Amino acid sequence: MMRKKRTSSIVMALIMAGSVLAGCSNSNNSTNNTSSNTPKESTPAAGASAEGGYADYSKGFPEKVNLEIPVYERAYEGWSVTDNYYTRWIQKEFGDKYNVNVKFVPITRSKEVTDFEQLLASGKAPDIIFHYDMPQALAYYGEDVLQPLDLNEISNYAPTYWNNMSKVIEKYGVIDGKNAFFFAARPEADNYSTLIRKDWVEKVGMKVEDLTSLEKYNEMLIKWKAAGLGVGGEKLRMNTYIFNYPFRDWPVDEKERALYSDLGVADLTTKATEDYLRNLNYQFNNGLIDKEFYLRDDDAKAKAEFAAGKTGTFESYLTNNTDVLTATLANNPDAEFAILPAEALVPEGNKPQSRAYWPFGFIMGINYETTDMERAAVWMYLEWMSQPENLFFLQNGVEGQNYTLNADGLAVKNADFAGESVLSKNNNKDYWALVTEVAQYSTPELTRKSYLANWSPAGYESLGTELMANYDRVAEYRTPDALFSVVLETVGEYKADLNVLFQELYVKCVVASESDFDATYEKAKQEYLKAGYQEILDEKQAAIDAGNIK
Repeated sequence: MMRKKRTSSIVMALIMAGSVLAGCSNSNNSTNNTSSNTPKESTPAAGASAEGGYADYSKGFPEKVNLEIPVYERAYEGWSVTDNYYTRWIQKEFGDKYNVNVKFVPITRSKEVTDFEQLLASGKAPDIIFHYDMPQALAYYGEDVLQPLDLNEISNYAPTYWNNMSKVIEKYGVIDGKNAFFFAARPEADNYSTLIRKDWVEKVGMKVEDLTSLEKYNEMLIKWKAAGLGVGGEKLRMNTYIFNYPFRDWPVDEKERALYSDLGVADLTTKATEDYLRNLNYQFNNGLIDKEFYLRDDDAKAKAEFAAGKTGTFESYLTNNTDVLTATLANNPDAEFAILPAEALVPEGNKPQSRAYWPFGFIMGINYETTDMERAAVWMYLEWMSQPENLFFLQNGVEGQNYTLNADGLAVKNADFAGESVLSKNNNKDYWALVTEVAQYSTPELTRKSYLANWSPAGYESLGTELMANYDRVAEYRTPDALFSVVLETVGEYKADLNVLFQELYVKCVVASESDFDATYEKAKQEYLKAGYQEILDEKQAAIDAGNIK
């Protein structure tokens, strides 16, 4: 019965979204559908003792268990996410030991909800359903595609993992009084940044450190245009909606923040968004940004423009093996790079606000179709990966090939290594992110050094230093979103349609003439509210008033 209900919902969402991010639509919230859509309760694994304990699988499962693990597909050139040195190593070291066939299921990073929904509709979803953001995780929960969790079972099969994450799971994983989610750790760190062509900045008589406000940044873009250098990079805003933080008031109004901040459903109606769009409209009409920004719907397309020397900025995660610098240098041998200061996108008088992460990385649930033994295998896999030697190998590779140990005990990457055990372009993070978002060492000091090593491209160590300085300098203005502890049914009902509509409406606002901006924005705002956003705001307000937020 669940399959029929879910399939109709998913098909509708996919038809509406096309190639744009989609999620589930209306039918999951129908009040006149009387069929049961409740997943089974988590029970002790098959083979448990009569006393209610858990079966001992330490010597392997009695029959072959198929464990399906999702992994992001980021379209790294020459890299197969499902078959590489490390997937084969995992099978040998974990799978063969416990009689488990480990299969990695690719999930397109830029269209992950669509991918998960398609897999769920066809009965081919992996055993773990994950997302980085709680609104979408709650949407999966509201679709009844996750099993309630037995925390004692996790503790039994994954004691190391449980010891690391139990407090977070117990605090944040309970929804509607049920244990719904488990998590990866998230230490306080972030390597997301915006690269800027330092040589371009200096060619127009400015310095990167001069970019202390949005007004200064726009002044620089005007000079870039006049000098015939290029334009600012821009791409289609989709999936994660954090664009208007620099335009918000400070200090934070907590209730307003809870009402409008939502990573999965864009805010189009606040003054902050209006100001953000007005600036983007100004930049577009004056030829200061990529005129076809709305076609750059993934990182690869935006990176291609930067590498070709057409744009002078590029947003991405900075890693020591990123290829964007070498790609750019191949076309522009004299290119120089820096990290755009956080203040450069902030209007004068505002504070450099940004979103602080919740104290967890991946938010994960167990697929409602996963069997008892498959579920036990999930916990055993997390336990195996939580062992320091296994985690270190996944993060660093083979000593003497991928890296050497320095005097501090840090793994120093061999940037030129291209052998069989080469790491993915983000240091294999898409595999080990199930247990932690950031690699850690034994002390905070050593960990910080490791950040610099992992985030500093060879020959460009200054970029890692600038990134961390940027992060530290504006720390007081990083604040977390509210976390709702109930399912917001209107989000699940309208999210897919609103995601598509937002991209259409905000692009219209940006490309309108400056004289038509006010009318275009007002029309877009009303259309967005009528399309379901007002109902989302009403339900959020009711949840805020009832105290259903953390």
